[in-house]
Amino acid sequence: MHIPKGSLLFAASALLLAGCSEATETRAEKGTTNSGADAAGTLRVPADYRDTYQYLGTWAVAADGTPGSKEMHIVYASPGAAAGHRATGTFADGTTLVKEVFEATTGPMTTGTVSHTKALKGWFVMVKDSKNSHPDNKLWGDGWGWAWFDQGAPTKTKSTDYKTDCLTCHLPANATDSIYVDGYPVLKK
Repeated sequence: MHIPKGSLLFAASALLLAGCSEATETRAEKGTTNSGADAAGTLRVPADYRDTYQYLGTWAVAADGTPGSKEMHIVYASPGAAAGHRATGTFADGTTLVKEVFEATTGPMTTGTVSHTKALKGWFVMVKDSKNSHPDNKLWGDGWGWAWFDQGAPTKTKSTDYKTDCLTCHLPANATDSIYVDGYPVLKK
């Protein structure tokens, strides 16, 4: 039996596309389950954010009275968040930001005095929600879900009310949707 080359090419292309669409669905489903919140608004640190999220930037928090940094804040965004922000100037609903907060240590190296991460203290998680989807939840408001998680407890937040536990640090960034976007070069066009 003779099968025309065009038919073989068509069949191979169809199989390849079917495989790609299945992989895309798997990735989309994974992205949904890897959000910083579930449908009920319970916040958590996404399980594999380091593998699936995009690195946004690092903040070095200066030590008081000594050279170097006392903390390093490393920030990640859910897939597509940076590209979406570059296109629109805002984060889309559902965007999850994860800030790792590390204790830092400072010491001499051949390049000079340097600070680097030492021990993870915890995570700060924000989930964009412009629709106020969880009005009765005290961790949601002002366009975001907000929560702090101690190291070792990525599913149990220490936060009880975003207005007292989180918002005060973000008030200076009110003009940029409570996010200090200047520290994230990947968001710039």
